Amino acid sequence: MLYLIGLGLDAEGISQQGLEIAKRCKKIYLEGYTVDFPYSVGQIKKLIGKKFISADRELVESLAIVDEARKKDVALLIYGSPLTATTHITLLEEAKNSGVKCRVIYAASILDAVAETGLQLYKFGKITSMPKWDEEKNFTPSSFIEIIKENQSIKAHSLILVDIGLRLHKAIEQLLKANTEIIKLNKILVCSKLGTKHAKIYYDDVENLKNKKIDFPYCLIIPGRLHFVEQEFLKRFED
Repeated sequence: MLYLIGLGLDAEGISQQGLEIAKRCKKIYLEGYTVDFPYSVGQIKKLIGKKFISADRELVESLAIVDEARKKDVALLIYGSPLTATTHITLLEEAKNSGVKCRVIYAASILDAVAETGLQLYKFGKITSMPKWDEEKNFTPSSFIEIIKENQSIKAHSLILVDIGLRLHKAIEQLLKANTEIIKLNKILVCSKLGTKHAKIYYDDVENLKNKKIDFPYCLIIPGRLHFVEQEFLKRFED
């Protein structure tokens, strides 16, 4: 059987149920290519009390883990909640198509944690992601701007999930370069390590945030139309 187990956002964010299942699995993998962990991998090992194997994108997408789960209980540990990333949904689909039993153990994710900003969750539009550009290789995808534009057309907030290893000043640089249609980018939010005791939230003009020292993982939020309650709450994050 294959278990997709969410680790939550903090070092001890895994549920009791998830922890018990992981401890009895014959093999454990840790998916580490979709996020910069806000804590050390050693903390996970200490919590679970068992060894595990780091699983890169190639291993997960090869579906070799699904094949292993035909013969024994296998766990894939995933930061946040298991099905936030489309890769993991594909894994679940393949398991079902292959006749391999699969169970998902949910946990908190960034989609829950952004509520800490005071922005109302039901007012968020489509979520988008920002990949790390390689301008030398002419790799500068900017579809995230189209999503922000679409969200702004209905006054919705935009959550931008930032690629692993992409520093804040570079992310803002990409945001500004991609904004050829002059979307309103006044004050935005930068949220770092949400769900941990080291969480930081900043709300300021784009230019002022460029030089902020932000720890991974972090995300960007472009607010849409603000309710007065949201406006009041955001003031606490202004410098």
